[in-house]
Amino acid sequence: MYDYLVVGAGLFGSVFARQASQKGKSCLVIDKRNHIGGNVYTKNIEGINVHAYGAHIFHTNDEEVWKFMNSFARFNRYTNSPIAVYGDEIYNLPFNMNTFSKLWNIKTPSEAKAIIEKQRLDAGITDPVNLEEQAISLVGTDVYKKLIEGYTTKQWGKPPRELPAFIIKRLPVRYTYDNNYFNDDYQGIPIGGYTKIFEKLLEDCEVRLNTDFYDNREELSSYAHQIIFTGTIDRYFDYCFGKLEYRSLRFETEILNIENYQGNAVVNYTCADVPYTRIIEHKHFEFGTQPHTVITREYSADFSQNGDPYYPINDDKNNELYNRYKVLAANEKNVIFGGRLGMYRYLDMHVVIREALDLASKIIQ
Repeated sequence: MYDYLVVGAGLFGSVFARQASQKGKSCLVIDKRNHIGGNVYTKNIEGINVHAYGAHIFHTNDEEVWKFMNSFARFNRYTNSPIAVYGDEIYNLPFNMNTFSKLWNIKTPSEAKAIIEKQRLDAGITDPVNLEEQAISLVGTDVYKKLIEGYTTKQWGKPPRELPAFIIKRLPVRYTYDNNYFNDDYQGIPIGGYTKIFEKLLEDCEVRLNTDFYDNREELSSYAHQIIFTGTIDRYFDYCFGKLEYRSLRFETEILNIENYQGNAVVNYTCADVPYTRIIEHKHFEFGTQPHTVITREYSADFSQNGDPYYPINDDKNNELYNRYKVLAANEKNVIFGGRLGMYRYLDMHVVIREALDLASKIIQ
């Protein structure tokens, strides 16, 4: 009945379906949720586009991906410059000279480097083997204690010394007075929210929402010549090797009858005794001037099979387990696994889009 069954109406599935439909292929796109867009979905509340599953700030150095996304929406000039709250203190992120200057009352990069190097030496770290040691070697003990330790413990549900070092390497460290979180050439937020992009991506496809692949797996699989699967790879194979681990998120969204709650779109709370990791004030993504505002408190949570998986835990144990599933996936007839869950990798939006474009270019004749 269809050339492709696309399981999941998120970024990977929707981009692939768009490319397939543009080449005359028929696509049935299904999603167990009641909306398209996956975790990038935005919902209009009181005239404000709310990022329903956490902040999604688009950024890339890939000009082709940037042009692709801009063919569906016009992006504003939003620049991600989050701040961190530690008790009564406020610091700029990412870690840069504004952060170091306020913390240590210094002015120059050489002063900051000297303090960080002394703290690294005092901690006796020469070859970092975990996140705590890697963080101290990058930014010193003071920054680690105030801005990393508590936040990371909340985010991952375990102390940083039990986490792999590579996680912290994603965070930028700069010796300039620059609060721009990303170094990418292109960044911004689509004016009017992300959902309008997905509506255009899927406009030539049949879409069925509230449709769980596992409720009718055999029949749905028979509908198409090939399946593009973006769900969790371990569940697809009935957890035959065991369950992969994820971290999940929980959100509390509130409408406030004030114009401006926190003065910034993203504010991280780094103390361990503050239960949420950050507060998002959505109107600031699009420079909103509404007389009211919408905020979301974001809580990190343990993943259960009834919840939503957000962050793969790519430690050695889970990567080894995934590699076993990857062998099964490679031999699965007429099924291709993609996206963050299908590939068990933390992928930024632009990387997901590039993966989907490359797949479509490779397999669609």
